[in-house]
Amino acid sequence: MTSVRIDKWLWAARFFKTRSMAARACDLGRVLSNGQPAKPARDVRVGDMLKVTNDGGDFEIEVLQLSEIRGPAAVAQTLYGETEASRQLRMKVAAERRALNQFEQLPAGRPSKRDRRHIIQFRGRG
Repeated sequence: MTSVRIDKWLWAARFFKTRSMAARACDLGRVLSNGQPAKPARDVRVGDMLKVTNDGGDFEIEVLQLSEIRGPAAVAQTLYGETEASRQLRMKVAAERRALNQFEQLPAGRPSKRDRRHIIQFRGRG
């Protein structure tokens, strides 16, 4: 096997939960292959550089192996190698997100009827 569809490979490497989600990400331009937007049917080969944006963050990876089959997570991690710069950037973003959660003031209890009216008005529904 010399090449695999990029949506199949992203699904097998566990970047997306379903193959249709991987194809949708490609259609929305969230997957770049060697700096070019990748369509779902584009072939991926060993040595290609991919930039993938998903819920877990932005990944900049190199394809090390090919697979069309979704296996265990330990096997999926051997399919790619993440660049050091990408790993450090993701860790930095995660640390910033955790720091923001420490300063967030949560309400003491349920909103009152008056508070709920203000919330509904603020959201533009009322």
